[in-house]
Amino acid sequence: MVFGVILAGGIGSRMGNVEKPKQFLKIGNKPIIIHTIEKFFVHDAFEKLIVLCPKQWIEHTKNLIKKYLGGDASCVVVLEGGSTRNETIMNSIKYVEENYGLEDDTLLVTHDSVRPFLTYRIIEENIRYGLKYGAVDTVISATDTIVSSEDGENITTVPDRKQMYQGQTPQTFNAKKLKELYYSLTEEEKEILTDASKIFVIKGEPVHLVYGEVFNIKITYPYDLRVAEALLQDEN
Repeated sequence: MVFGVILAGGIGSRMGNVEKPKQFLKIGNKPIIIHTIEKFFVHDAFEKLIVLCPKQWIEHTKNLIKKYLGGDASCVVVLEGGSTRNETIMNSIKYVEENYGLEDDTLLVTHDSVRPFLTYRIIEENIRYGLKYGAVDTVISATDTIVSSEDGENITTVPDRKQMYQGQTPQTFNAKKLKELYYSLTEEEKEILTDASKIFVIKGEPVHLVYGEVFNIKITYPYDLRVAEALLQDEN
């Protein structure tokens, strides 16, 4: 079984003085999170779409889904997220395990709620290679030179740009394997996690690359809202 996992746990602190988390801000005539859910909603591979958000926003999220997706939204469930990104993903695994069981081929396609411009092709390749390899990360090639600094003041190294990629989402994982690896981490290892793919890397497990798109942006800053409006007009 394949499950879509929409991570909507952020509070949007980098968006500035706004009254709601950024995933609930509108682009076009719909909240960002609805645009994102719709990209999964039209794909028939998913047994269930699991949306995880802060507890105080659960009812609001349910109401938005009902308003924009109507009676067809029975395949979407809204749950409380965890204290971290990876704990939020673990909450989705707990839901799947309790309601469907974890099989050897149970797959989670995890995606940021504020990346509303992913494509059918990206989702399709995440599923295909996720089933084949067990762990997939969506990336694009780095176009700028990347520098590394250990002290934040001076360049330590300048890695070969041809080997550098920028991470996007979806990230797709075999649910059973992800759960096993996550709970085998030490507390020190958990503290250095930035996303779920790093769990596999820390444990020496391969993560296959799927190529994303430059326009698969994460809406983080006020400027991104203007870019998103322009992209939305191009889509239409």
